[in-house]
Amino acid sequence: MDFDLPWTEKYRPKTLEDVIGQAEIVERMKAYVKTRNIPHMLFAGPAGVGKTTAALALARDLFKEDYAQSFLELNASDERGIDIVRGRIKDFARTLPLMDVPFKIILLDEADALTPDAQHAMRRTMEMFSGATRFILSCNYSSKLIEPIQSRCSVFRFKPLTDHDMKEMVKRIAKAEKLDLHDEAIEALIYISEGDMRKIINALQGAAATGKKITKETIYKVSSRAKPEEIRQMLELALKGKFIEAREKLDKVMVDYGMSGEDVLLQIYREITSLDIPDRAKVNLVDRVGEYNFRMVEGANERIQLEALLAQIMLIGCEKEEQSRP
Repeated sequence: MDFDLPWTEKYRPKTLEDVIGQAEIVERMKAYVKTRNIPHMLFAGPAGVGKTTAALALARDLFKEDYAQSFLELNASDERGIDIVRGRIKDFARTLPLMDVPFKIILLDEADALTPDAQHAMRRTMEMFSGATRFILSCNYSSKLIEPIQSRCSVFRFKPLTDHDMKEMVKRIAKAEKLDLHDEAIEALIYISEGDMRKIINALQGAAATGKKITKETIYKVSSRAKPEEIRQMLELALKGKFIEAREKLDKVMVDYGMSGEDVLLQIYREITSLDIPDRAKVNLVDRVGEYNFRMVEGANERIQLEALLAQIMLIGCEKEEQSRP
């Protein structure tokens, strides 16, 4: 098995034709490649849906094999201040392109991490060097960019990948790596991914390191996630008033899967909608989860907070039982 490259890089699409799950965006980009001209672009959307990949594929389709000479990729979360704009970005933007495409491309990943001063300097750089350089700004939250930058860019909203798209990618990798991948394992990969393709590929590579045969148990182990049914059982025990058993179940999932308190809380939140309780009780549970999540973020002891949440769930269950009595 070839582990020379992380699979997130090894199986990254090389051209726009290979990009999955963003059909409308890919069609717009292909039109730009055909005319050999692009505007400044703003890629916005959740993590792991193909923003950086689409930018790299666009550059390869435009500049072919020598794309590295006319393409600069930077990550704004590494250098967030005004110096990065006045230094590397400005130096690259002011030089003339050496290829037959009349402009170069600067990809600024995580652009929403730039400081306000750096963003204003970026706006001025985009104005001055737009003849020779095009900017692609990639971010999770476009609202964090100043309005003058947003108005200069053609905005591309990347959607979360569908289950079908993720399954197709997983099957493609499994075939290339000759893995025996169960259908339940694919469903487990989609569950732990939360729409992020990188999480899926990293979990699949981690599972493949243990052997060719991959089951859902392997996926949950390597990704430090509990099986959904185990979290649901814990919640149902608490709702039935079996606090000690629910607490033991909590201990088991945290030890077996090496989960943090916030990991457990996130899975509890995801399982609330599947519980057989009235909507009002679900609303109360979501409210409680939000409260305890805030406490943990503020530094409270996660074990105490999780057990307190189980106690609150038990009280909600007892309240429901009392209301159902004649």
